[in-house]
Amino acid sequence: MAMTGKALELMELLAPTVHSLGLELLGIEFSPAVGNALVRLYIDAPGRPVGIEDCEAVSREVSANLDVNDPIASQYTLEVSSPGIDRPLFTLAHFAAQMGELVKVSLNLPQDGRRRLQGRVRAVTDGNVILDVDGREFSVAIGNVDKARLVPDLVALGLVAAPKGGRRKPAPDKR
Repeated sequence: MAMTGKALELMELLAPTVHSLGLELLGIEFSPAVGNALVRLYIDAPGRPVGIEDCEAVSREVSANLDVNDPIASQYTLEVSSPGIDRPLFTLAHFAAQMGELVKVSLNLPQDGRRRLQGRVRAVTDGNVILDVDGREFSVAIGNVDKARLVPDLVALGLVAAPKGGRRKPAPDKR
């Protein structure tokens, strides 16, 4: 989710506040709407799961910061979230950390007639993410990424049982 405009401005304003609580601000989604915009912050806690108390602390401190600096002209709703198992990816570094993993990407502008891609992260170079989509390589500029999320392997996480009947797909190659 290449952040642009207001989301980037909010990221610069709020990252120090979140960092002061010992947390990382992964990214911000800003959805303007008539009467009530949505500001969603994704936070992470290095080395441990994000707890509800982390979200509450960030919400409290960020609200105070937004009240003082007043960067949003309209009414807004503030949400603070952990990244979850389908972690959002905002930056090239986020993609690089998921090398070999399956991701879903929505594009701002269609590429080869497609606006949505699902593939494995193969490389991150010069402002581009290289994805393997069904055996075909796609190079996507980070600036053309509207939204991106990790596609969790629910079997590997132990959240669903492996398919029965021996017709299991081989585990993905993690090279």
